Amino acid sequence: MDGTAIIIILAIAGVASVLLFAVKGLLDQIPDVIESAGKAREAWQRFKKPDQPHRTDDQEPPMAA
Repeated sequence: MDGTAIIIILAIAGVASVLLFAVKGLLDQIPDVIESAGKAREAWQRFKKPDQPHRTDDQEPPMAA
């Protein structure tokens, strides 16, 4: 009976550690998913309004004379 209790405790601990590892992996991917969604939204807006030229982050806005 004592051996069975130890095996059950070890099994529960193993399942919990695998679940925590899986959840951590999913949570680590969230920032990349949010960034990709933002890029997709910007691309869609540029597609809908092609009259406006796309300005990248390294370009400065035009200076007024």
